[in-house]
Amino acid sequence: MSDYEGGAANEDDLSLPRATVYKLIGEMLPEGTACAKDTRELLLDCCNEFIHLIASESNDICEKEAKRTIAAEHVLVALQELGFGKYVAKVQEAYDEYRKQQTKDRGRKSTKLSQLGMSEEELLRSQELLFAQARMRYQTQTTESQSGNSTPATTNGAQ
Repeated sequence: MSDYEGGAANEDDLSLPRATVYKLIGEMLPEGTACAKDTRELLLDCCNEFIHLIASESNDICEKEAKRTIAAEHVLVALQELGFGKYVAKVQEAYDEYRKQQTKDRGRKSTKLSQLGMSEEELLRSQELLFAQARMRYQTQTTESQSGNSTPATTNGAQ
């Protein structure tokens, strides 16, 4: 049983951000149309229930496949099984766009690495050296604090 079903979790922990949903509601309404506070709250509750319904069904599908992690495919099947098949294409499109963005972001990270002007082996040696220096400083500080010396250890003249 999930925390949501058992009521063990705080309601705000299981809710979409109010400001974000309210902003989306405002963007969807025609110009000059207002939305009462209780209507916004009702829409927020509906959004939360929809997400929990999809998540629960996705979890059931995941468990039937003896998987431990809900995948995008489980969500797509859940939408279909719950009668929201007309949304599957849009959700798949959004997922594909997300994956493309993730790939671009990974490419940027590897580009940054190549712009450092050091090989991966040089970077690893540099990292190991920094770790060794940090261990030495830590051991020196620990030894001095155990021996009662209250003067902090310094390395390379820095404090």
